[in-house]
Amino acid sequence: MWHLPLFRYIRQQLRPRRRLAIFEACLIGLVSALAAVLLKAGVGWLGAWRVQQSLLFPAWLWLPGVGLSCGFLAGWLVERVAPETSGSGIPQVKAVLGRVPIALNLRVALVKLVGGILALGSGLALGREGPTVQVGAALASQLSRWFPTSPDHRRQLIAAGAGAGLAAAFNTPIAGVLFVVEELLQEFSDFTLGTAILASFIGAVVSRLLGGRSLDINLSSVPTNFFVQDIPFYLVLGILAGVIGALFNQGVIASLSFYRRFIHVGLPFRVALAGLVSGLIVAFLPLSFRDNTGVREFLITGEANWSIAAISFVAQLILTLIAYGSGVPGGLFAPALTLGAALGYLVGVSEHSLLSPLHLNSGLPVTYALAGMGAFFTAVARVPITGIIIVFEMTTNFNLVLPLMIGSVTSYLVAERLVPGSLYDKLLAWNGITIEKEVPTKNILTQLTAKGVMQARVETLSVEMTLDEVMQMFSRSHHRGFPVVNDGKLVGIVTQSDLSKVRERNLSGETPLSEIMSSDPLTVTPIHTLSNVLYLLDRYKIGRLPVVEGRRLVGIITRADIIRAEAEHLNCENGVPGPSPEPSCIVYQTRSPCVGTGRILVPIANPDTAETLLQMAAAIARDRHYEIECIQVMLVSRNNSPAETQVRTAKSRRLLRQAEVLGKKWKISVHTQIRVAHDTAQAILETIKERHIDIILMGWKGSTSTPGKIFGDVVDTLIRQANCDVVLVKLGNTSHFSTPSSPRTFNRWLVPMAGGPNASVAIKLLPGLVTLGKEPQVRLTQVFKQSETEPDMTVLEEATRQLIHRRKLSSTVVAAPVKADSVSEGLINLVKTEQYDVVVLGASREGMLQHAILGNIPEAIASGVDSTVILVRGATTN
Repeated sequence: MWHLPLFRYIRQQLRPRRRLAIFEACLIGLVSALAAVLLKAGVGWLGAWRVQQSLLFPAWLWLPGVGLSCGFLAGWLVERVAPETSGSGIPQVKAVLGRVPIALNLRVALVKLVGGILALGSGLALGREGPTVQVGAALASQLSRWFPTSPDHRRQLIAAGAGAGLAAAFNTPIAGVLFVVEELLQEFSDFTLGTAILASFIGAVVSRLLGGRSLDINLSSVPTNFFVQDIPFYLVLGILAGVIGALFNQGVIASLSFYRRFIHVGLPFRVALAGLVSGLIVAFLPLSFRDNTGVREFLITGEANWSIAAISFVAQLILTLIAYGSGVPGGLFAPALTLGAALGYLVGVSEHSLLSPLHLNSGLPVTYALAGMGAFFTAVARVPITGIIIVFEMTTNFNLVLPLMIGSVTSYLVAERLVPGSLYDKLLAWNGITIEKEVPTKNILTQLTAKGVMQARVETLSVEMTLDEVMQMFSRSHHRGFPVVNDGKLVGIVTQSDLSKVRERNLSGETPLSEIMSSDPLTVTPIHTLSNVLYLLDRYKIGRLPVVEGRRLVGIITRADIIRAEAEHLNCENGVPGPSPEPSCIVYQTRSPCVGTGRILVPIANPDTAETLLQMAAAIARDRHYEIECIQVMLVSRNNSPAETQVRTAKSRRLLRQAEVLGKKWKISVHTQIRVAHDTAQAILETIKERHIDIILMGWKGSTSTPGKIFGDVVDTLIRQANCDVVLVKLGNTSHFSTPSSPRTFNRWLVPMAGGPNASVAIKLLPGLVTLGKEPQVRLTQVFKQSETEPDMTVLEEATRQLIHRRKLSSTVVAAPVKADSVSEGLINLVKTEQYDVVVLGASREGMLQHAILGNIPEAIASGVDSTVILVRGATTN
């Protein structure tokens, strides 16, 4: 799409995050203001046309006809295109901010805009401020999709859009911000406040410049006054507003229930019916009632009398309930303000009638009308601060501050006492939606940053490398992608996907890396939270993100790093605190000549399986010219120091001496050691670090009964923290146990492939491991769904070439797929049917933990077959 390259360029140019947030807030304020002005102009034009034509045609025929036709069109548009736009729109925005899955996008904004113009312009007694809030929030939500960001940031942008919509509708930027904090998000943070302030400010300024004021009169010129003797009457006004406002909220719910229970027709017919009835009622009212905004202005300019105010109150109440219950796209802000103005005007006239005979000064009815607007608005929306500020900003009259405070606070207390809860919460509950208030919890994704989890040691490629050199790097590494740097600055990234495209282009081996790599890669900074990082990984379907300061590469973060951080956090939460473990202590060791190019660590604990594990280690060591390091760990209580505790090592030394004898037989350097430690995994990790271990090969029983554990305490820790290759071996029951004259052998090997990063690690181990068999046969397989008629054999063919040509495996190699509903069931059935001796699975650290969450495929296979299962996890850089 045309807008994606443009937005990607803008996003890159506006880093760091704060600059982008400022740009987003300004853009949200601008588009919200334009939408508010367009809505006002559309409603104004249609409404003016309707009123003018009512003077030429019989009003009792024209007004109901316009209400019927435009109402039907508005209802049809809402029902067919965007049902989410029915009603005010504010409850829907609040639900989205409460993480309820309701659509909020460009489609919703356009339908709300057009439907609102049709419905409100046809004379239905609702306001355009509520729809403007939903339109602003929907536009902000759409922008957050074009500028990908984290879910939390997206919520804040949507809230800013809602605030900008309200600010643009009323020209009240402060009220827009307060409504966001007081009603929608109900939270207060620097980022939320800053974004909402900027968006609301821009929205109000643009709306004012383009003539989008809520009222077409200058309220600052309206005369007001306030006397001490007025205070009791403002208290009465607050009480009346609170009582009637609470009843009004109940009436709104009752109206919706009435339509649902008795009017069994579609939304277009319900809205058309409401338009017809409203038109008939308005046709027999005074001429000023044909314009809803004109009624409110008529009251607050002091031109009305008490009878007009009373008729206005009753008519507005009835017309609002008729219109809103139908599901028409319109809001309740304007009706609440009109009802409050009429009620306040009546209280003001009453005070004047009572105090005039006593020759006491009394407040002007206009002052009471303005105070009544804030009081009734507060009673309906239950936002007292917003109610005070919204009227004050509209009038900029300091004489109104005390009357507004008295009336609004009193009405809030009375209404909350009578019918607790916000109207918008009740509307959501009526639709079966309940927003649970979030209880603050320690979320590792929002607490930790990329700096605390990233890998600081990064394998990089130089931009000057050629295609052949890049291919060699990929063949020697388990990584699926590399950052490309030039003088320490990140200039691109190259992945296996990029290399697969190279084959299609038939490029020569001397092609420079700059022509292959993906320039301008997506990056994060060290201060990005894991929530932001994970969102970007999911958004772009990638596995890693470079971490940069400016353009300097400082690290890389992968999904595996995030999963490891979460797992460690969960283990800390579920663990029982105790004394911290001391470093392990070596109490016995032997050393052989250091002639190998690497080392394999073999922890030995069970005499029955030790010799077979050593045979496997020796097979790999011979193929790779490695040495073997054997270790036994003796555990002591955490209350005792490993360095000071006396232990008996005679039995352990005998087992290690057997390893030394086997090493001499195989002509492989074997080193041994016994460590005393508080924790087995800790002792092994210390050995890996001190002895520069390349591969750890250890036994695994195939399952664990420990709640919350995947493979067991020790193996779980090693999978997460060991920075070398990890090979887990679950010995099967089908092969006969070894004896001095008949060593254990494995002939039939099954290697499932899925194209993962560690499948190649398993392939690299096979040339050595298959020497354990007399006439080994290897089958490479991949599980496909039953519905796939032509399986993609690319992965299997590439693995076969790698085994035969690169690894020079002389054994028989067969590549054949298998179809099954699930991976584990397909492999288990294949092993049992074909009687394979060994199953070799390649899985990354990330993959292992995800398998546990999604069903633990390795454990399912290991426990479901009697054969030996070897699980391989490639080395990771920590």
